Amino acid sequence: MYTYPIHLEPAEEGGFVVTLPDLPGCITEGDSHEEAVHNAVGAARALLAALVRDREDIPLPSPANGRPVARLPALDTLKLRLYLEMRAQDVSQSDLARRLGKTPKDVWRLLDLTHASRMDQIEAAFGALGLVVTTDVRKAA
Repeated sequence: MYTYPIHLEPAEEGGFVVTLPDLPGCITEGDSHEEAVHNAVGAARALLAALVRDREDIPLPSPANGRPVARLPALDTLKLRLYLEMRAQDVSQSDLARRLGKTPKDVWRLLDLTHASRMDQIEAAFGALGLVVTTDVRKAA
């Protein structure tokens, strides 16, 4: 999963200012520690969605090393992995759409972090790239 370490800094007026060192320019805040971490996830999702939309590189998260983290939802992780695999295989949205018998707009929805794609569609897209999705469940840290 994409789990980005965050840096919490107490704000002068109370609460916390949050930055994500692996995602330059990604900054948010929160009145409490919990709210700050929650908002960090939203900020990371927004920045990553923009990077995908603009067809930019996706920075990988560095090790947390005891720092608090912004853990992206599993569906977002799969969408980012799909985007990265398409780039690695030099497969365009149009190419993948043809392989799936869909439109490029349908493929865009699979990459859009704000769209609630169905898992069977995500699995089909990976299958069209010669990959299979597996799952792993672990105890929370």
